[in-house]
Amino acid sequence: MAQTLLVQDLMTRSPLTIDASSTVADAKRLMKRTGVRHLPVTDEGALVGLISDRDVKLIEAHSGASPAEIALAQAMSRAPWTVAPSTPLEVAVRHMARHKLGSSVVVDNEQVVGIFTSQDGLRALAQLLASSRAASD
Repeated sequence: MAQTLLVQDLMTRSPLTIDASSTVADAKRLMKRTGVRHLPVTDEGALVGLISDRDVKLIEAHSGASPAEIALAQAMSRAPWTVAPSTPLEVAVRHMARHKLGSSVVVDNEQVVGIFTSQDGLRALAQLLASSRAASD
């Protein structure tokens, strides 16, 4: 019997977050320094939004203002899609594909505990393909 993969099996645990009082420039620096493309935005530990590298690039290209002058709260997506760690991976991946989302913020008891990105999904696919190939050999 096949085991159901859960988001918690493949998510990035304890992801970097950024405080809502930060600026777009702060988010850009943190993303560049750490190599991440999605940052959950928190206020006193509670999830209030999500900022992606794509959001930062769009703001830089179209706002006319310096990223240091733009509050993160003005630039972030205010209602990021969240999942519980126990969400079946299939459910998360289908939703992300249907809505063209690059990430899902993983929340447990209103606390950010992980992030599941499209890159995590691609790694999972590679593992499944390798397992399938090994099983057929």
